[in-house]
Amino acid sequence: MDAKAKGKKAGAADDIGRETRLELYRLQVELRHCEKRAHDLFLQNLVKGTSHLSLGQEAIAAAFGVAMRPDDWTFCTYRGHAHTLARGASMSGVLGELMGRECGLLGGKGGSMHLTDVSKGAMGSYAIIGAHLPVAAGAAWSAQYRGTEQVAVCFFGDGTTNIGAFHEALNFAAVWKLPVVYVCENNLYMEYTPIASVTAVEKPAADRAAAYGLESVVVDGNDADEVYRTAVKYMERARKGGGPALIEAVTYRHSGHSRADPAKYRPEGELEKWLERDPLKIYRARLLKLGVAEATLKDIEDESMRKVDEATAIAKASPPPALEAIEKNVWADGGAAWRN
Repeated sequence: MDAKAKGKKAGAADDIGRETRLELYRLQVELRHCEKRAHDLFLQNLVKGTSHLSLGQEAIAAAFGVAMRPDDWTFCTYRGHAHTLARGASMSGVLGELMGRECGLLGGKGGSMHLTDVSKGAMGSYAIIGAHLPVAAGAAWSAQYRGTEQVAVCFFGDGTTNIGAFHEALNFAAVWKLPVVYVCENNLYMEYTPIASVTAVEKPAADRAAAYGLESVVVDGNDADEVYRTAVKYMERARKGGGPALIEAVTYRHSGHSRADPAKYRPEGELEKWLERDPLKIYRARLLKLGVAEATLKDIEDESMRKVDEATAIAKASPPPALEAIEKNVWADGGAAWRN
């Protein structure tokens, strides 16, 4: 087949489109570079507390970030840097928050595990396992009541499927047909324990969907196109009154659970096997095959690194929050004057 025929065939099969694909790649690259920078800053003792990176899981955050409407809501876990950035939150705000600086999304008072930017629909990172699943259902209920066609998307890890709140939230969402999409990022490990060692079913989320009258949905969490198509399908269904969805995206984190975890519990060769299925590696190769020029991809990568460098400089230059900020954003009116 000649080049023209190949191009025609690729175009005919392309239901996503060049511009959307370039946006998916740009976002994956930015998430990767930003989290690598967060790792570097941690090693420089500039990140306060620990951090939980999602290196290797970027395709999920990027795909949903591109698929969501600006007024949709994201709820995520302590491993939420990528999901927050994917909604358009300021990169300097994210890095500043990790570093405990005034420019941070929460003024430097929340840290890595509590990233929030309500203006972008990023409704918080939740450090208590499963705590945000009922909250996401509540947000979806408000959208249903108001008729806004907003969708709440709730991300959580595989370990959450063994928490009571998972089952309570799924049951409530199904009974009320709420516009909420629950996304299990199954990276095979719940902290340091293989999920398969402590779970009665093979697919911790998808195999339990039938208990709530939902279909079993499993996607390759390292393929941004597959995740994007799935996100669009089930979000639009939820938006039109079709009720909730439970999606299990199978992926893998390249590093340990947190910066204190060397991940020595992983079997020999497992990481290397998954590195061959790195989402950025997969997507870059696909774009080249679809005819995107190497120079175009290089421009995206260079611009991404420039943005990370600029955000880092802003965060480093920002001071720690002033002492008087300790009573700000604590009470309902934003100050200490209000009391029960």
